[in-house]
Amino acid sequence: QKPTQKSTALRAAPLKQCVGGTWVASSGAGTIDVEDPTTGALIGRVPEGTEADAHAALLAAKQAQPAWAKTAPAARGEALKAMARVIRANRVELAELLASEQAKVAGLAQVEIDFTAEYFDYYAGWARIYEAGEIISSDDPNEHIYLHKIPLGVSVGICPWNFPVFVMARKLAPALVTGNTCVVKTSEVTPLTCARITELWTESDDAALPPKGTYSVITGLGSTVGAALVSSPLVDIVSMTGSVATGKSIMKSAAEHMTKVSLELGGKAPAIVCADADLDLAVKGVLASRICFSGQVCNCCERVYVHESVKEAFLQKLVAAMEGVKVGAPADDGVDCCGLVSSAQFDKVKGMLDRAVAAGAKVECGGTPLTNVGYGFAPTVLTNVKQSDEIVQEEVFGPVLPVLTFKTMDEAFQLACDTKFGLTSSIYTTNVDIAERAKNELRFGETYVNRENFEAIQGFHAGMRQSGIGGADGKHGLEEYLASHVVYVRRDPSAGN
Repeated sequence: QKPTQKSTALRAAPLKQCVGGTWVASSGAGTIDVEDPTTGALIGRVPEGTEADAHAALLAAKQAQPAWAKTAPAARGEALKAMARVIRANRVELAELLASEQAKVAGLAQVEIDFTAEYFDYYAGWARIYEAGEIISSDDPNEHIYLHKIPLGVSVGICPWNFPVFVMARKLAPALVTGNTCVVKTSEVTPLTCARITELWTESDDAALPPKGTYSVITGLGSTVGAALVSSPLVDIVSMTGSVATGKSIMKSAAEHMTKVSLELGGKAPAIVCADADLDLAVKGVLASRICFSGQVCNCCERVYVHESVKEAFLQKLVAAMEGVKVGAPADDGVDCCGLVSSAQFDKVKGMLDRAVAAGAKVECGGTPLTNVGYGFAPTVLTNVKQSDEIVQEEVFGPVLPVLTFKTMDEAFQLACDTKFGLTSSIYTTNVDIAERAKNELRFGETYVNRENFEAIQGFHAGMRQSGIGGADGKHGLEEYLASHVVYVRRDPSAGN
């Protein structure tokens, strides 16, 4: 399936790389075309990038890092506030560009832009209050042991295509505020808005913005630019959001130099709907978690386990809600979600659905492509699926939701945890004892009780098992970018006598 192409002028985007805050020509002549997934029109072009581009960005970061680390934390915080100001001053333009390169509902695109500015402000607030160390008691009465928290050095951020702008902030903000320098590689699928924000930062005359060298934002393929970044001995931490396969590849490359990694990978989030659940609330939460950005969100609900006593009532409400979802173009009135981000993503979702149906799954609603809107796919509910089925075990990343049943809470928790993933989970119940069991027995990085799956910036977004290592957000996300330096100071007790 291919959207109908329309004539659209290319959006302004620098055909250069931002290396250390300066726009320079890529060392290669290759380019990446960016399409509007809703119309199929070519809307932008960015450099394909090279290993030499990656090395130049890392070298700039390495050279700038010592001076940036010596900059007062309060000044580093002011730099983040300046980055936020630039984004807010251009919020409407940026949201429109983001919506067009992603096929993202206009309102959600605006939320992402605004939330990105808020994220920079949030971490700016940590500048004066994050713990820079502690004093540890010594066995020697004439000695002090100081544990200093220091920046790791050079960080690399690898961004995904689903929330490219927000995740760019996730990579930059905690790294910069703690005295690290940072090189960001954007997704090759959705690089335009990140490039435009970077262009706005470099054009701004706000003196509080980070100085030259402290950050780079470059474009290119993961197989070349990404691989060069994560395998370099100049790097002290790689923070990546993306697929399990890419995460494993990065771990292998980083191991050569024992580089620290922080990886947020895929998910297969279960939602448990208990017999005592408020079914309307459960349907509302599950629906919001499944159609947000057309299901292309790693922490949102991917499978439902409903108590057999309320299955029919829940399913009736869920199917009605899914059938009521309006799929359209980003700026359409009342639209709930758009098409998928690319033909590759469309083919993946359709392939998984086709295999599920061939294996015996029953389509309760949806199940068909939508020809009126890009890579559109009707929100789909499946029943008659087995725990071992691919559609239950593997991440779909699209608006397809399998529903299974359980008899006891023991069975529900066992089925929910029967997965190689471990990012998020949710449960709907009015019983506080069941909720307490859930927080102890659901082995996931996050559990949401009676609400949709979406994390808070002051929390800690982290997974278990193959959903990743390390995490982001809040105090603990900031600490990912700090190393420990322990100093033993012995004094002469007779000095000064």
